Amino acid sequence: MFGDFDINFVIFGVMPYVALTIFLVGSIVRYERDPFTWKSSSSQLLRRKQLIWGSILFHVGILTVFFGHLVGLFTPIWVLDAIGIPYALKQWMAVLIGGPAGIAALIGSTMLIHRRLVDPRIRVTSTFPDILIMVLIWLQLAIGLLTITQTLQHMDGSEMVRFMTWSQSVVSWNINAWVTVVDVHWLYKLHIFLGLIITALFPFTRLVHIWSGFAAPFRYLLTRPGYQIVRSRRHRPLEERRRAYDKVQAKRGPTATTPAE
Repeated sequence: MFGDFDINFVIFGVMPYVALTIFLVGSIVRYERDPFTWKSSSSQLLRRKQLIWGSILFHVGILTVFFGHLVGLFTPIWVLDAIGIPYALKQWMAVLIGGPAGIAALIGSTMLIHRRLVDPRIRVTSTFPDILIMVLIWLQLAIGLLTITQTLQHMDGSEMVRFMTWSQSVVSWNINAWVTVVDVHWLYKLHIFLGLIITALFPFTRLVHIWSGFAAPFRYLLTRPGYQIVRSRRHRPLEERRRAYDKVQAKRGPTATTPAE
């Protein structure tokens, strides 16, 4: 019955659709059912310096890697041919830009994990999903950097074209997309598999706050037309303004150091 079963079909042919479905449906359900958990649960008052450096390195690196993958994998191959960009040049750009960005993100995530695990005050406020997702992202970054060792052996861009074909075949519902990557190096396969796991876990972790970052400009411009930001031009000290108010009202109000009754 299972003589023709191929695990590659499950991972690269079925799992992408399962992970994307959980990603989208899970995000919507969490936003509707638990909107107050839609946050990153910041602990910025503790180990602030380590948080700032780790967060900057991680976010700059991971965003560069993410958008590099997004553009690199989903740009139609015919567009590269039409513009005249050689596959080898695109491969070199991926290594020279993605490599340093991945290293920065790995260092940043290491600092954030260390901060969360070592400090007992932060550790006690951390949930299992918080720690799990950070560890998985760290592993994903490490494996991604290791794949560079294989990429350097195929600088003609042939492997890159295979992954582009697979990604674009998945989103176009090509049931045979998995065949494209069935015989690539196991590091690439592990990298894809772990990426799908992270995608599926996305709605159940603090990663959901990424949606807010992308949606905030649109919500402000399109769904809140009556709101505006006002900057106060008051330069006088609070106590001086209160004295002026008392003079107009002919009575003494609370001082800056005395709470109002």
